[in-house]
Amino acid sequence: MKNYLLLILLSLILLSCKEKVIHPIPNANSYYSKAIKLYELSNDSAFYFFNKVTTETNVDSLTIAKAYNYMATIQTDGGDYYGAQESAVQSFSFLNKNNREHYSCFAANYNILGSTYDDLKLHELAIGYYDQAIHYSSDPESILTIKNNKALAFQKIKDYAKALTIYNQIISQNINQVEYARVSSNTARTKWLQNPKYNPLPQLLAALNIRRKLGNEWGLNASYAHLADYYTNIKPDSALFYAEGMYQIARKLESPTDQLEALEKIIQLSPAKKIKKYFDVYQHLNDSLQTARSAAKNQFAVVRYNSEKNKADNLILQKDNTEKRYQIIKRELLLASGFVVFIAVSISAFFWYKKRQQKMELEKESAIQENRLKTSKKVHDVVANGLYRVMSEMENQPEIDREAIIDKIEVLYEKSRDISYDQPEHDVQSFEVKISEILTSFATPRTKVIIVGNSNKLWEKVQPNVQYELEQVLQELMVNMKKHSNATTVVLKFEQEENQVNILYTDNGIGMPENKTFNNGWKNTVSRIDGIGGKLTFETKLEKGLKVHISFPVS
Repeated sequence: MKNYLLLILLSLILLSCKEKVIHPIPNANSYYSKAIKLYELSNDSAFYFFNKVTTETNVDSLTIAKAYNYMATIQTDGGDYYGAQESAVQSFSFLNKNNREHYSCFAANYNILGSTYDDLKLHELAIGYYDQAIHYSSDPESILTIKNNKALAFQKIKDYAKALTIYNQIISQNINQVEYARVSSNTARTKWLQNPKYNPLPQLLAALNIRRKLGNEWGLNASYAHLADYYTNIKPDSALFYAEGMYQIARKLESPTDQLEALEKIIQLSPAKKIKKYFDVYQHLNDSLQTARSAAKNQFAVVRYNSEKNKADNLILQKDNTEKRYQIIKRELLLASGFVVFIAVSISAFFWYKKRQQKMELEKESAIQENRLKTSKKVHDVVANGLYRVMSEMENQPEIDREAIIDKIEVLYEKSRDISYDQPEHDVQSFEVKISEILTSFATPRTKVIIVGNSNKLWEKVQPNVQYELEQVLQELMVNMKKHSNATTVVLKFEQEENQVNILYTDNGIGMPENKTFNNGWKNTVSRIDGIGGKLTFETKLEKGLKVHISFPVS
């Protein structure tokens, strides 16, 4: 054994002395920094470098998660909503809910999922994700933004009361002028949508003035949209004025989605002679937007494809390098390999022999235990339950037939002598009659036993071994009834449905408590039903009595 360990140590020393070819790994953090700079410049290459971060092995999990989050944001902006959801879900796999440093990324991912579902018009799903985002967010400004998104989702499903509740919560806080203008404008619009008679104009104009003073162009875009909608039915010329204002701001912001929304309003409000000009612009812009989004989706897919292909190529290269190193090691250890193999085989053989001995011992003990269980089960079924039947008959018969009792006890005696046999002896008596005799033997002047459906036809397809198991199960049910239930009426109903026999046992006794501990008799009963591929269920939640359902298949 010592020689074996020395040889292994020698092999490791030889390997460590070999000159290793180290391939330089690009600095993944530099990829991340470059991607951030490109993202801030709205450069399309940001997605490529974020994806590059996710392919490196020397990067911490939080950085990879953030990279996937940025990729999801870029895909959302590009209209690739399903791709964005896939990237957000990938981000989750690198986050740990027990690490609070990861919470901000959790919040960002959930907010993106909410935003994409909003864009896909699945606002109810979006609300659930916004709730998760709020749960994980600790930044006050982020929470305000997410809450505003959630309120807008409620507004879109016309649950104006909940939307207003959220807006009131936000506006009651100490918020800046930009946020105040946004919430105030959204609140006014929501109240107007809830009640068309409500006048939102003072709030809408106040929010517009704040945004003009602050030079908040995205806010102006929203204010113009709200005012255009408000004036559409009451002052179409004013609505057109604000719609054109929205279009100019949207062009300045280079937001094709907002431009399309503004053009829709303008087309609806413009005189007939001007509609064609705006419609042509709308159609051209819409086609361009769809083309750009398709190109973006294809670009994202190509980047992902190339990334996966590079991974596969790297794995092949690593495999080739590993194979070469293996051949070198194999040559260097060739002289010692025979001895090492011999030692390894010897040790393996020793442990295999020891394990085999242990297995044989366990099998022997299992066989003994199984025989004990079988014997215990037979003693319970054949002797104990049989004697209890004889006792029950003696108790309830006004005149005891000594010869009949002696015959039954002699049968029990013979069966107890043959208790070790595996297969039960089958009676020439029909099973229908045998079952009837077993069940009626438990009837007393105080306890009625009613049998329904026990016909010879019912048992024609039931195999002898199944009949034997059912005989013991029914006998166990009646013994337990006699001992514990205090029942005055017992009903057993037998019926066949296609290839299944159903047995329903019902009594009006004291029932069975839910927390009852089952004894060996009940455990054997359940085991027997399982053994014939059947099912046994108890109904214990009854005001009085007990119901037992038994079902099993027949061929």
